[in-house]
Amino acid sequence: MHFLRLLSLSGLGSAAALVRPHQARTGCKTPEKRVEFRAMDAATQKEYTDAVMCLATKPSGLDLGLNTTLYDDFTYVHTHLNQIIHFCSMFLPWHRYFVQLYHDSLRDCGYNGPMAYWDWTLDADDTAGSSIWDVLGNNGGNKTEKTGDQEWMCLTDGPFKDLRPAYKLTEYAPHCLSRDFFDGNVRPGDMRGSSYNAEQIKSINEKETYADFRLFLESIPHGAIHSAVGGQKGDMRPSSSPNDPIFFLHHTQIDRLWYLWQQGDPEARNKDVKDQKVNPDDSSIVTLEDVMPFMGLAADIKMSEVMTTENDLLCYTY
Repeated sequence: MHFLRLLSLSGLGSAAALVRPHQARTGCKTPEKRVEFRAMDAATQKEYTDAVMCLATKPSGLDLGLNTTLYDDFTYVHTHLNQIIHFCSMFLPWHRYFVQLYHDSLRDCGYNGPMAYWDWTLDADDTAGSSIWDVLGNNGGNKTEKTGDQEWMCLTDGPFKDLRPAYKLTEYAPHCLSRDFFDGNVRPGDMRGSSYNAEQIKSINEKETYADFRLFLESIPHGAIHSAVGGQKGDMRPSSSPNDPIFFLHHTQIDRLWYLWQQGDPEARNKDVKDQKVNPDDSSIVTLEDVMPFMGLAADIKMSEVMTTENDLLCYTY
């Protein structure tokens, strides 16, 4: 019932409000190569972060009757679709296109560089001390704020310190952008680094089936980063995690790992989505023709349209 209700919501927003695909469908002749964020020069990094802040100046296109922005639209869609885009087959293809839509929006805000990823395997020994925070703002906590019973650890440095996300889960709850580096026991602790170090990723990459690969990738490194950066008082922990711009660098890394796994046997893996269709599993059969909803952020598309990245819809490599 929840699934059907969400499908009925997928048409929210006018056609004019849809995030526009950046590249016309004329064939993918020169795919863009995505890069690690820290491999970009300082000027490109600033162009990227300026474009993120630009999204927060554009009005929402979802016609919700709230004082929200295009940036908030990404969070709204993600958190409302939470139950059908996590812990099921759709997790990887849905987020692949979600990140692409975000990149398209950054381009509309003047960003001309590639989409970037955060390779957290490089930081797993000391994630709290990662150089990525020098550019994207550090941990929160020097300032706090409350919305209802939720205390937030506000960012006070970096390009996103003035960002004010509109949602906590599905609730309209404007607040300061927050991070709470936490390993589950102490702050910041080891930030669960053993869950996303090179050895862990090597083990996951050895999984033979999509179902196994998706399950271990989503449950271990993906979940660990959300928990370690979001903690108990930060934005990355709940399903409204796109509030934090680091979400998109994180999910581009997740997409990169799926891409690399697919390259191990592209003939089979570019067609493999055999996994549970919904969460919890109801034994439904997954097919490449299954439609992924985007609730008016963009037109709904089939899973088959994003199973490879070198097509005219996506057109990128790693």
